[in-house]
Amino acid sequence: MQAEAMPDLVAAISANLPYLRRYARALTGSQTTGDRFAAATLEALLEDMSALPEAAEPRVGLFHVFHVVWSSAGAPVGEADTRFSAVAQAHMAGLTPNTREALLLQVIEGFSPFEIAQIMQTDLDHVHILIDTAVREMQASVTGRVMIIEDEAIISMDIAAIVREMGHDVTGIAATRSEAIELAKRHQPDLILADIQLADRSSGIDAVNDILKMVPDVPVIFITAFPERLLTGERPEPAFLITKPYAEEQVRSAVSQAMFFSSTETLHA
Repeated sequence: MQAEAMPDLVAAISANLPYLRRYARALTGSQTTGDRFAAATLEALLEDMSALPEAAEPRVGLFHVFHVVWSSAGAPVGEADTRFSAVAQAHMAGLTPNTREALLLQVIEGFSPFEIAQIMQTDLDHVHILIDTAVREMQASVTGRVMIIEDEAIISMDIAAIVREMGHDVTGIAATRSEAIELAKRHQPDLILADIQLADRSSGIDAVNDILKMVPDVPVIFITAFPERLLTGERPEPAFLITKPYAEEQVRSAVSQAMFFSSTETLHA
């Protein structure tokens, strides 16, 4: 590798670390496990930068090294430390191998099928098969009650329509922190989709934290134009984070992922 190219490469890897950590957490279903493998990826690169494929652009190369590290460890998910995560692990056992990885790379991280093939070291046809299989298996796995915290009417209606088309029930839409808390008290959700900035300048993050005190095991997906406010490296961080403007496929995938990995007794397995 050319020495003069090293600073640019290091800068590119650093810029993509928050997104690698987001992906790792979503993939493993655990912030602790995801962060451990993201750190192991960096350690592998520090030991040998040639682990990055020369033909791939830095972001693709970084995710490829993660893929190698994670796969070499047996593609583990987070440890089932509660009865809820134990249900998720049982669901994982029924998934076709590698499907969830391919789906996350496409719809959450925005990689093209060609780039996914580079990351996973497979061919394009196989990538398409993996993604189609993941969508089918995960959407069929669980359904439940979804609460939406969003102050923009058009966006909230769009998200609600997507969620309903997937077979889930929408308990309601809250535009402020206080509305969100009251809605959660009336209808306990199985999943929360939340924006960060709300109508009265209140915080969607604060609203979620208040609700989690009442329903500690409910999974949360943040949909925001300000992902950097949540990808800080501090705890807790969301496993599921979608950046606005979003694509319908991203919402569908994140909802399926969150339901799948954070199933509760009220969900239909």
